[in-house]
Amino acid sequence: LARRVADMTPALRAIGQEMETRIATRFEARRDPAGRPWAPLRPATEAAKRGRGSILYRTGEMLDSRTHRAGPFEVAVGFGKPYAAYHEFGTKRMPRRGLLMADPERGALGEDDKRAILDILAEYLAGGR
Repeated sequence: LARRVADMTPALRAIGQEMETRIATRFEARRDPAGRPWAPLRPATEAAKRGRGSILYRTGEMLDSRTHRAGPFEVAVGFGKPYAAYHEFGTKRMPRRGLLMADPERGALGEDDKRAILDILAEYLAGGR
């Protein structure tokens, strides 16, 4: 156990990959990490898109920019596009459409994400992965 916790990179890499998959699923389901549906687009935004893409998806660049970086003791999951933060937190003019956190004010993950992470860690500590 001591050897496994000395470098958690394999487990943390698996967590990063799992979270990237979950983000892609949220784009398809149009739901945040707590399972709440994303707010629909405003009629003007819908008209401007002219039927190209769905909510948060026009060119695919933001979704394709999702990434993670794992090290011995931490994993960072996020996006290469800075405007992803506008969607995660919302703005004065745009409702929040969360991708990473169930509660961005507290920095809290969704319950399903927590369970998946704990499952990965348990498997790793038991000698798997």
